[in-house]
Amino acid sequence: MDHREAAQLLDRIRANMESCIYGKKDEIAWMLTALLAGGHVLIEDVPGTGKTQMVKALAMSVGGVFHRIQCNPDLLPTDITGVSIYHPKQEEFVFRPGPVMANLLLADEINRATTKTQSALLEAMEEHRISVDGQTYTLPHPFMLFATQNPIDFEGTYSLPEAQLDRFLMKIKLGYPDEASEKRLVLEPSAGRSAESLSAVATVEDVASLQRMASEVHIESAVADYLIALVRGTRTHASVLLGASPRAAVALASAAKAYAFLQHRAFVLPDDVKAMAPLVLGHRLHLRSEARMQGNQAAGVLQEVLGRLPVPVGLER
Repeated sequence: MDHREAAQLLDRIRANMESCIYGKKDEIAWMLTALLAGGHVLIEDVPGTGKTQMVKALAMSVGGVFHRIQCNPDLLPTDITGVSIYHPKQEEFVFRPGPVMANLLLADEINRATTKTQSALLEAMEEHRISVDGQTYTLPHPFMLFATQNPIDFEGTYSLPEAQLDRFLMKIKLGYPDEASEKRLVLEPSAGRSAESLSAVATVEDVASLQRMASEVHIESAVADYLIALVRGTRTHASVLLGASPRAAVALASAAKAYAFLQHRAFVLPDDVKAMAPLVLGHRLHLRSEARMQGNQAAGVLQEVLGRLPVPVGLER
């Protein structure tokens, strides 16, 4: 696959998703960026904004194995990873894989699962494998986790630990649709297709090729310096208790490369870093309690750090 074919394929995936998701061009671009970077995505927003529909649309567009988990306090770790069951005829234990054995896994309302169940996803997210009864099983390639959570419902929820948050490439909010799109939903409810009705316009092999091409996007030393200065700047900001980790720096570089590739470019610009920074770093910053009480937010901290950094120029080739 050459770059022209890759661009056409990405345009087809984007158009397929937009056929059933109204008024979310930026959010679809972010999802595709995560797909190209091979990272996991946490989608946080109020009910009814299309979180699950968005993930289903992506999954149906790229084909492959798609599984969905509806998280709740009764969900057990083995309900995700699978379990070994004794087979009388074979006189041995046989592994029955759980829904985690998929290319795209949707964990709906992940903060409703207990911390023990949430931890079952840690190895899958980081190592792309699971361990059950002392045996290790490799997950299909590519593997991506999309998790949704409701930020306003605290009854029966369990906050994600920092270690698990750090393993999500990005955290996005869908927000409400614009007025024109919402009016279209009301007047033409049958105009848009449901995600389940979408046909695949790509294969998992295509996705693997796109990910490989995105990883080869060039990043100049000056842009890398800019990225590192941003990450290190979050660690010294007065409002920040815990800044972005080295894993965050690697994640931001991967996201910037993928975003540049999505724009049909073979090199990263500082604007790519700036565009991805709130999505990749925002959920990784932990502000001091006094800063939170004063109404400070991670997005504001990032804008302050970015505002103090000199932007490299003359990098277009």
